[in-house]
Amino acid sequence: MRRRDALKTLGIGALTATAGCLGGFEQQSAWRDPPLVENRPDAVYLPALTEGMKMYGKTTVGPYGVALSYSYPHRFWSVAGTELQKTVVEADDSLHLMASLWDTETGTVLPFDAGVSIEILRDGSLVSEEVAYPMLSQQMGMHYGSNYALDGEGDYRARVTVGGTSLHRTGSFAGRFETAETAEFDFTFETDELYDVELKRLGDEAGTRGAVPAMQMMGMPTGKAPEIDSLPGRHLGRQTSGDARFDAFLVDDGSRFDAEASYLGVVARTPHNEFVLPMMGIRGTVERDGSTLLDGDRLRRTLDSDVGYHYGVGVQSLEAGDSVTLAVDVPPQVARHDGYETAFLSFDPMEFEV
Repeated sequence: MRRRDALKTLGIGALTATAGCLGGFEQQSAWRDPPLVENRPDAVYLPALTEGMKMYGKTTVGPYGVALSYSYPHRFWSVAGTELQKTVVEADDSLHLMASLWDTETGTVLPFDAGVSIEILRDGSLVSEEVAYPMLSQQMGMHYGSNYALDGEGDYRARVTVGGTSLHRTGSFAGRFETAETAEFDFTFETDELYDVELKRLGDEAGTRGAVPAMQMMGMPTGKAPEIDSLPGRHLGRQTSGDARFDAFLVDDGSRFDAEASYLGVVARTPHNEFVLPMMGIRGTVERDGSTLLDGDRLRRTLDSDVGYHYGVGVQSLEAGDSVTLAVDVPPQVARHDGYETAFLSFDPMEFEV
C-alpha cells in the first residue's frame, strides 16, 4: 500500500495506528515509530516494515560519485563504542535524506569514518544542517543519512560535503580522497511525492533471520564486499562471529599494502546481502609451535582499490599449521536501520589455520 492512498481511504488517525510515521509539516501531528518486531534475534532479521525510497539526483564532484535519496523519516540506531542508542522520529522531521558515496574510477563505495554532512537551504538561507551518520540499510547498503526538518513544501538546495579521509589507502587509492568536496542538489519537496514512496509489510516473515534484497537504483553501488575468488594471495577460510562473515587472506609479498613482509588481510561482511562491515576494531594473534609471531596487534582499517575496505597487518611469512586468531573488540561504528540493529555487536574470537 502507498501511504498517500492509505491517507485517502483510512484517514490520518487510522494510518498512524497501522503504518507508523506520519504527520508532515503540521506540528500538532506527532510522528510515531513504525512497527518493531518483538523477540528479535541477535542477528540480521527481516523487519516488520520496509520503506522504499526515491532519488533527488546523482552527480560527480572531484573523485566522488554522490547520490541523494529520500524516504519517510524513520528511526535508526547509532553505535558509540559498544553502546547502541535508538534515534526516534521527532514531530518536526520532514524526511530521511541519504547520501551515497563512491569512487568514480572503480565504483567502490567509500565508508569514511566521519566527515560527511548535509546542509539544506531555501532561498539562500540555512534551513537544516546535520552530520550524516554512516549507516547500513538492508536495501541501500552503506550510505550516510539522518532525519531532516524542512520549512514546508517548496524548492530547496542540498549541499553534501565530503571532508576527505585519513584512512590508510593502498593501490591506486594511495594519496586520493584527501580534499573536501561539496555536491549540490536542487529539489522540490512535496508531501504527495513523499507519501507516494512504497511501504511493504512483511507479515509472518518479519523477525525471521534473513535480509530484504538490496535495491538496484540508477546504477548506484551498495557496497557489496568482493567475491572470495577475487581476494589476493591465499584465502585462509571464512568464519562467522556476531552474525558477520570474516574472510582472512594472506599475501606473501605485502609491499602493495605497505607491509615489510607478508600481509594478513580480513574482509568483514554482512550475511545475505554481503555488504562490507566497516569501522571495526580487530586484533590478530599468530602462533607457531607454541611461539607467538603476532600478539594481539591491531589490524589497520584500509581502503584498497582492488580489495575495497578491509583490515590488515604486516606479519612474518606464515607456514602451514600456523594458527591465526582474530578478536573483535570494537563493533562496526555505523548506524543501523531496522533488521541490522541487533547484529554485529558482540563477537567470539575466530581461529584460522594456515
